[in-house]
Amino acid sequence: MPIVHSFDPPDRFVAGTVGEPGDRTFFLQAKEGGRVVSVALEKQQVVALAERMDQLLDELMRADTRGVVPAVPPVSLEDSEPLEQPIVEEFRAGTMTLSWDPDDERVVVEVFPYTEAAVVTPDQVDEDLEEPEPEELLVVRLPAAAARSFVQRAELVVEAGRPSCPFCGGPVDPDGHLCVRANGFKRRDP
Repeated sequence: MPIVHSFDPPDRFVAGTVGEPGDRTFFLQAKEGGRVVSVALEKQQVVALAERMDQLLDELMRADTRGVVPAVPPVSLEDSEPLEQPIVEEFRAGTMTLSWDPDDERVVVEVFPYTEAAVVTPDQVDEDLEEPEPEELLVVRLPAAAARSFVQRAELVVEAGRPSCPFCGGPVDPDGHLCVRANGFKRRDP
């Protein structure tokens, strides 16, 4: 039986980072009262979760949800505070699911731990593989306004990293980078 870290609803659910741009570790963090759960994940997972959550909320807003889904996050839910300390990684995120519970009018986020068993090689694509039961998982049930707030903060957290190269779009380190669109040469200030 897996350990389920359930928050319905959390006092706080945010994406955040630890470290300097270019060497950041991303976390999802849920808090309810004195209980805090932190799950490490990749930047691309934060981007995917925020984009998909925003799309889901937009779809729901166009549907008949009786005004439950706001178009923008309420100012009262803006959260620019750092992650709760100490950060204790419960697990590293693998598969994530996102859904809408119409009965409770909540966005449901499920985060499962990364496992090697979940990685499928090209020769295994057609096989019936059974994923093992996870040892633990994070389940967060958010009101729509809190979900909009999560999306806004996640986008800001991702954008706070290294600036993008105007030519190739790759990240630029403080000491520059080799840009293939600029013939592989570092640009130098005069």
